[in-house]
This record gives sequence, structure tokens and C-alpha cells, in this order.
Amino acid sequence: MYRSRVIPCLLLHEGGLVKTIKFSNPRYIGDPINTVRIFNEKEVDELLIFDIDAAVKNRPPRVGILEEIVGEAFMPIGYGGGVTSLAQMYQLFRAGVEKISLSSAALKNPTLIKEASKEFGSQAVVVTLDLKKKSRFRQGYTLTIRNASQQIPGDPIEVARQMADLGAGELLLNFVDRDGTMQGYDLAYIHDMTEHLQIPVIALGGAGSLQDISDVIKQTGVSAAAVGSLFVYHGKRNAVLINYPSQDELAALLEETYP
Repeated sequence: MYRSRVIPCLLLHEGGLVKTIKFSNPRYIGDPINTVRIFNEKEVDELLIFDIDAAVKNRPPRVGILEEIVGEAFMPIGYGGGVTSLAQMYQLFRAGVEKISLSSAALKNPTLIKEASKEFGSQAVVVTLDLKKKSRFRQGYTLTIRNASQQIPGDPIEVARQMADLGAGELLLNFVDRDGTMQGYDLAYIHDMTEHLQIPVIALGGAGSLQDISDVIKQTGVSAAAVGSLFVYHGKRNAVLINYPSQDELAALLEETYP
């Protein structure tokens, strides 16, 4: 049986898990080990974990913490944050991480993508593009790095195509202005992006309901929906509650079951 993936996205900050809004104001939501254990019980498809401090502080990945997290996980783990070399990637894969996301390093040193895909296989290399709206009055997005504190020149769609050509096996579109807002995905832009790419695309930023997840998967051509706030909060007051739909709920929601 097959269906599109629905992936919780967790943010590491100073050793704990947090949730941000538009990449700012991190709010503590819990211990990563306990959270992973809950997601084990929920039978999630896979997990994405981003260390939001690493690139900003020019710090390498905290392999020890990740090894503990992966050791508790029953699902594949993808990791991003502070990865700048093949040597670091070796460490992460030895720790049990299955996919590594490159963001700042990919845009500053694109040859790293080519080297990594040759060394580890393209299926293990994800490129994350943090996209920020140009302004209220200008359409489109700019590329950013270092928690959206620095802009990078270039058209996002053209850069995404270059990343794919260099060997990225998957592309993650992370929408800064929708992070934590729970106002839905930018369906039109995501669809435009997938139309230009031959590799799988993951959408992240804006999921506020299961219907939002269904919409982005059915209407845009993405291979997966990544979700933050919806799977760590509950109710109008955003009480912390780790949650995830059952497999039957997902199958019914997505209507994508194939032999």
C-alpha cells in the first residue's frame, strides 16, 4: 500500500524541542526523547528534525543528542542544521540518521550536494529552501539562510532546478512567513515549483488542519507534507499535545491507496 507521506517537523533549540512563529519566538514544547516515543506509538511515516541554533552559531551538529533520539525512533529520521561537510554527514549517518538536509551549505557551496549524492546516494540528500515573501507589494519569494536572517540572490525555482541537477534527491520548501501561523500552505506557489522539478518535493509551513494537508498533497504534486504546529498543539489556546492522525484517518483523508 502506498500514500503520500505526512511528516512531523521538530525544532531543536538548546537541547529541547520548541515551536516558532515565522522563525521567531521559540516556545518550549517538550523533551525530544519523550516526543519521539509518542510519535512511535502514533506510527508516523518519518520525522524531520532541525537544529535551529547550529547554522546561526556556526556550530556543527550535536551528534550525541541525535544518536540518542534516533536510538528511540521506530521511524526514519531526517536531520538538518549546521551540516557543512562530508565528514559531518558520515557522523550523522553512523548515528542512524537516514536523510540529511542541506540549506545554508547548499546555497553557499553547491558542490557539496554533488559530492554528497555521489558519496551517499541522492536519496539521502535533501535540500531545504527557506522562502520569505518579498514584501506586501511584490509577489514572489526570496531565498534566505541562517533562520531567515540573510537573503541569498537568485530565483527560487531556478535555484531549485540547479539543486536537483547537482544531485539532490528531494527538495523541502519551508515558507518562513507561514511558519507557525496555521493559515494553510501556499498552494499556488508550491504547485508552480513542482511543475518545474523532476524530484520529490516536501512542503512545510502553514498546516492548520488535516484539510490543509489533504489540499497540499492533492492539489500541488508534492510527495509529502511536513507539519509543525498542528502535530504539537491542540485547541484554540495551543495547549501542547503531541498528536498524529491514525493510518486509517490518513488513508481516508488522502484517498491515495494503491496496491
